[in-house]
Amino acid sequence: MAAFVDRVTIHVAAGNGGHGVSSVHREKYKPLGGPDGGNGGDGGDVVLEVDPNVHTLLDFHHRPHQKAANGRPGAGSNRHGARGEDRVLRVPEGTVVSTPGGRVVADLMGAGTRVVLAHGGKGGLGNAALANPRRKAPGFALLGEPGETFDAVLELKSIADVGLVGYPSAGKSSLIAAMSAARPKIADYPFTTLVPNLGVIRSGDVVYTMADVPGLIPGASTGKGLGLQFLRHVERCAVLVHVVDMATIEPGRDPESDIEALEHELTEYGGEELDLVGRLRIAVLNKIDVPDGRELVDLVRASLEERGLQVFPVSAATGEGLAAFGYALAAAVEEHRASLPAPEPVRVTLTPRAVDDSGFTVERDPDDPEGFVVRGVKPERWVRQTDFTNDEAVGYLADRLNRLGVEEELARAGAREGDAVTIGGVTFDWAPTLPAGTLTAEESAGLGGRGTDNRLERSERFGAAERLAAKRARRTPFEVSEDGWTDEDLEALGDEDTDDVPGVAGDETADGGR
Repeated sequence: MAAFVDRVTIHVAAGNGGHGVSSVHREKYKPLGGPDGGNGGDGGDVVLEVDPNVHTLLDFHHRPHQKAANGRPGAGSNRHGARGEDRVLRVPEGTVVSTPGGRVVADLMGAGTRVVLAHGGKGGLGNAALANPRRKAPGFALLGEPGETFDAVLELKSIADVGLVGYPSAGKSSLIAAMSAARPKIADYPFTTLVPNLGVIRSGDVVYTMADVPGLIPGASTGKGLGLQFLRHVERCAVLVHVVDMATIEPGRDPESDIEALEHELTEYGGEELDLVGRLRIAVLNKIDVPDGRELVDLVRASLEERGLQVFPVSAATGEGLAAFGYALAAAVEEHRASLPAPEPVRVTLTPRAVDDSGFTVERDPDDPEGFVVRGVKPERWVRQTDFTNDEAVGYLADRLNRLGVEEELARAGAREGDAVTIGGVTFDWAPTLPAGTLTAEESAGLGGRGTDNRLERSERFGAAERLAAKRARRTPFEVSEDGWTDEDLEALGDEDTDDVPGVAGDETADGGR
């Protein structure tokens, strides 16, 4: 018999997007025939889907790490990469998906219900898709985005119309075996049932399901025994039936005390929100085939009916009383179904973006008082797609950020040239530039060859005097001495930066540098 697992933590990772490719069409007598690099394929998603043939989460217990396929990279001759295959995880109906912190993500009900846990990364564009009248043969392509990762807790809550609850060895498994085609394990010792058993029952024209919940004992709502592991399986039951053992020989137990103990545990576990005690509408006095058990029926029936319970003496061994009990369950289930609201069609909610929403924000960097952090879906995605080993790709990123308004917003926030700006985990030294679309023809022609950008070619190190002048421009003007150096200047430069400043650093012939 396969093991039953009703709670497991899984770690899923969607597929990465394939990289775009930079390629130029080459044909005899047609040199540089234009860009023909294809796009990368999108990464596959990780999807949960309800499968009626799956009844346990055992597969994920043994294989908690699940990953979708990556998208294929593009190729020359305008060949696009294939999309990565989705990873579809089959789960039982009634599976609740939540984060490790307890936030519920989805409650999967109904065969075929699907939810995407992790979305695959977008594939990068090839240079054929990046060509424009100014940049006719781009020497770069965009990288594919990494897929999402997600840790999820899967918890199974059985779906049944009727739940049988009671003490261990009360005969719950025997009842479900006698009334349905289910064949649970039955033995003459407590806690024989370690997993919920489901059976389908027909009473007249009504078909309903019954769950055999493992036995509960006092303290189950606080974790004693196996209570907390199995009380979740009664949450969705419309009707709860208390199976009372009329032939118990345990000292200190009787039908009334059993019901009081059971109601206490249901109240402690469900509280007012679930109101599990309100669903406890029927009491089954089992094992009346035992002589002592039949004699107790008349003694306890009146007190149980005073509690508002319907009482049915039955024998799972001989079948006595099971027909009347089944019809009573069918009536209670039908009453519950009639009280449910009519299903409503799914509504699609569209939330338009605000007219003043730029799609990004600029904030001060909490780790660097002089730095800034840019947050937003577009700029962060563009940074992930950029190949920083290619100068032309970096210049293209700068142009995109400029057109989005990032440079303007940085200037408005007080950023100065040379300040550290972080976007998507990548930190830049900010250097405002003209967008490529506003350059003159002469300037545009000087952007460089394929894979280069003349705007990024300055590689010489700034001297101390130049860096000091930049820092001066960023500060409020102050009084300086004759030679132009102040204590604030020296502090800004530091010891190692003053070697090339005349009359200041380590020059014993200078008159003190003042």
